[in-house]
Amino acid sequence: MKKQEWAWALLPLIFSWGVDRISKLWASTLATHSFYGPVGFILHHNHGAILGIFSDLPSVLRIVSLSTGGAFLLFLFFIMQFLLPTKSLALRAGLSFLIGGIIGNVTDRILWGYVVDFIVLGRPSYFSPAFNLADAIQWIGYGLIVVAILKEGKALWPIENLRKSYWINPHFQLKYCFTLMLCGMGLTLILGTYSYTYLRVALNENQGTGGMQTNSFLGPFVATFTMVSLSFCLVLFVVGLILSHRTVGPLHAFQRFLNDYIEGKSTRLKLRTSDEFKELEALAEKLNQKLVDVNPKSSRSKSG
Repeated sequence: MKKQEWAWALLPLIFSWGVDRISKLWASTLATHSFYGPVGFILHHNHGAILGIFSDLPSVLRIVSLSTGGAFLLFLFFIMQFLLPTKSLALRAGLSFLIGGIIGNVTDRILWGYVVDFIVLGRPSYFSPAFNLADAIQWIGYGLIVVAILKEGKALWPIENLRKSYWINPHFQLKYCFTLMLCGMGLTLILGTYSYTYLRVALNENQGTGGMQTNSFLGPFVATFTMVSLSFCLVLFVVGLILSHRTVGPLHAFQRFLNDYIEGKSTRLKLRTSDEFKELEALAEKLNQKLVDVNPKSSRSKSG
């Protein structure tokens, strides 16, 4: 993606996050309930996830897990924006609005340990569970994603742009994927060792913990960190497969083109939209032209 395209892809995220932060700072000053027609404003601190689920979990496990999950989704967002083969504005904006709303709530958990909800629908005597602008913005994102899939499905997954298999050169691709995974495992090992050691020392030296057992805090941390680390490595494996496919695919196609060229056949090299080394198409065209100039009869060979 070009810089301008990245800007358009990130703008909805920044906008939705900023609007959500401003609205929650305002909502934190609410002292009384107020209704304007079917819309009401009631300050509520949500210590769980959507609609309060997971609110009964220990605070360490709940806050750290939900916050880390949001950061992981932000990582997936950038990966998807980078790997998408199309410039679909609706799809990219939908993903941006969606992750912007999620990060808005994650910011609450990181800063305050809970999410600020303040919007309800109904009447003073009966109203819906409280939500916030971040939740509403997420649904805008879902809607744009669905619209993009329905309207641009063929452009997102063009049949003529797909290869029969992602494993074109398994030896190279597996080596590429496992190299990325090893880098990810190394990073998580370093971060995990630092975080675990820091947390254990801090808990042991913190006199405010009283009779609380350190392991009761470290257990949920290790479980959460392990789950996130495994998911991170799995994503790296998939990313490695996609990137290696985009690299090996055009090289494999060019190799077949050269074999045809050596045999005196004039074939056309056509790469996929998301392939690397697009300049190989121009080079193949020059070789074809040279073959035609040397042997005009080859121009009548069947096109591939």
